[in-house]
Amino acid sequence: MSHEHHHHETSKNMLWRIIIAIVMTVMLQFLPETVAPLDGYLRFALFLIIYIFIGWNVIWEAFSGIFHGEVFDENFLMCVASIGSFFVGEYEESIMVMLLYRIGEWLQG
Repeated sequence: MSHEHHHHETSKNMLWRIIIAIVMTVMLQFLPETVAPLDGYLRFALFLIIYIFIGWNVIWEAFSGIFHGEVFDENFLMCVASIGSFFVGEYEESIMVMLLYRIGEWLQG
């Protein structure tokens, strides 16, 4: 993993993002059962918020890498995998892919 993006986000900040994203994802899993059905655009939007929250740095580094000629770096590949699953309706899996990647980055840091 490249160390370029480690200076953009502190280890403590990344850990908080991971924890918050996990809590938010779990809450979305149980909220519909207790409050109201969560479907359609609302479900999409809420999971998209979590995805961007946990993956923003990876997404940013992927697009930044593309503009600097580093197309197939790990950030780009993580974005392809997670965005692909997101757009086929597998929101939870998409977030889990990004979460696991971010946890790996945090542990490596």
